[in-house]
Amino acid sequence: MSSSFREKYLEALKTFDDWVIVSEWAKRFGELHPDLLEKANQEAVNQAHDTTGLREIAARISSVISNGAYDNQIEIDTSERPRKVRYIPEEKRVEHDTHEIEEDVAPLRRDEIVKLANDSMGQLDKYRIAEFETISKQLKQYFGLEFEVDHSAALLNKENPGQHHPDNLQLILKAHNGKKNNANWERFSLEEQIEYIETAIKLQGIVASRFSIEMENNVLDSLIGRLKKVYC
Repeated sequence: MSSSFREKYLEALKTFDDWVIVSEWAKRFGELHPDLLEKANQEAVNQAHDTTGLREIAARISSVISNGAYDNQIEIDTSERPRKVRYIPEEKRVEHDTHEIEEDVAPLRRDEIVKLANDSMGQLDKYRIAEFETISKQLKQYFGLEFEVDHSAALLNKENPGQHHPDNLQLILKAHNGKKNNANWERFSLEEQIEYIETAIKLQGIVASRFSIEMENNVLDSLIGRLKKVYC
């Protein structure tokens, strides 16, 4: 693909102020360049598979993204599907790169904090933490839900970092944990934690048969019982 096309695609993305999916990006390109959209439509007619010019443009943009042609010019959010992208203005690129580096090294910093805490932690607290992790894994195994063990007061919060300790742990869904990031939340009370888990599982139950998930209340009761003993 020529560099002129890549530039035209990028110019179309610049017209958005927020995150967009590739199909929206392709539509905007077609609005800005109706002649190129018409050409893509004509080319689509000759394709062996059923397609349209707009779909072909979206596929080309997707390919350009995957090949890294817009490195440092766009930001990609793959936490949801379809993925979203947004243009990074030049004046914000240094700030963005710095943030990306911080995000990349954050797991190492977090691991160091956890290791130091574990080295000075008693066996009971280690057991409580292990139970949180086990319950999280079994909620996924038996109910198909991505629960994660979250530090309510985040370890890497810049203003008021939390501690790696069982009294600072709670279970939340991966999607919620990703949005929380390094923010500090008031920890769930035990009653709130149980309600949160049961509500998530109730919603999952509506579509469980479609995912071939067998919901078993006795398993949930057992996991909740274990959680009560270590939550405090």
